[in-house]
Amino acid sequence: MKNYKERKAEFEKNLQKYKKVEKKPVKKAPQKKRFDDTKKVVSEDIRLNKFISHNSKYSRREADTLISEGKVSINGNVVTDLSQKVTTEDRVEVNGKLVKFEENKMYTVIVYNKPKGELVTKSDPQGRKTIYDSLGAKFKHFLPIGRLDFASEGVLLLSDNVDVVNALMHSNLERVYKLKIKGYVTPSMIKAMEEGTTIDDATKGAHKNSDITSMTFAPFNAYQIQKNDKSFSKLKVVISEGKNRELRRFFGAFNSDVVDLKRVEFGGISLNNLPTGKTRYLKKDEYKNLRVFLKDNAKTSNLTEAE
Repeated sequence: MKNYKERKAEFEKNLQKYKKVEKKPVKKAPQKKRFDDTKKVVSEDIRLNKFISHNSKYSRREADTLISEGKVSINGNVVTDLSQKVTTEDRVEVNGKLVKFEENKMYTVIVYNKPKGELVTKSDPQGRKTIYDSLGAKFKHFLPIGRLDFASEGVLLLSDNVDVVNALMHSNLERVYKLKIKGYVTPSMIKAMEEGTTIDDATKGAHKNSDITSMTFAPFNAYQIQKNDKSFSKLKVVISEGKNRELRRFFGAFNSDVVDLKRVEFGGISLNNLPTGKTRYLKKDEYKNLRVFLKDNAKTSNLTEAE
């Protein structure tokens, strides 16, 4: 039989063995993917021109031109089909330069106090001045949110993100205008402003090349007659539509010409003493209000602003 000392020595020897045994790590159960993670691995088909415009300086129309000219490739293969679709996994190049997919596309919105005598377009065949001649290279890839015609002035919003442009342009946000028209503000005008109207011949006040003849006008959100005179009258009106030369056509239908038209506010965004021909970025509170609006639009819910 082993004595006490022998048993103690054996116990201590066995204890050392147990100490040397490493514990195996406990294998954790796989975590469930969050909804956000699931969205990231889903790769949807996207129109090629949309992919390019969302992730580069080019507009959708410019992207179409680049595709048609054979300057766009997908995974090393040149494509010219305007209906081509891609996924976020594809390698898209324009003129040999990679178009990098940006999941959380940053966007910028500026306010431009457009003067009279500028066209809201990239270029004019007649050589007339455009807004981009004044905006310069810094904002050449920005897209206008709606339009103001050649003889109109005031608030013009522009953004470098097509989704922001579309969301705002096709919204029912209020647009506030100051107008000067020839002649009196008549009772028939007032009735049409209050009740809305459909005009079969709405060509007076329209551009000469416009194909739109008849037009339906919703009731104005508000109006204020500031001066009512036989020679000229002045009004401040609030509407929530952005139809082609809507106000010029509206008053033209009552045989009154719009002499001056100035947009002073769009969706709560005003000039804030911005000089004619100058730009400014949205302020923090304006971006905050814009984010609230965009959250209601599924197509732009992941956008974040940048300056």
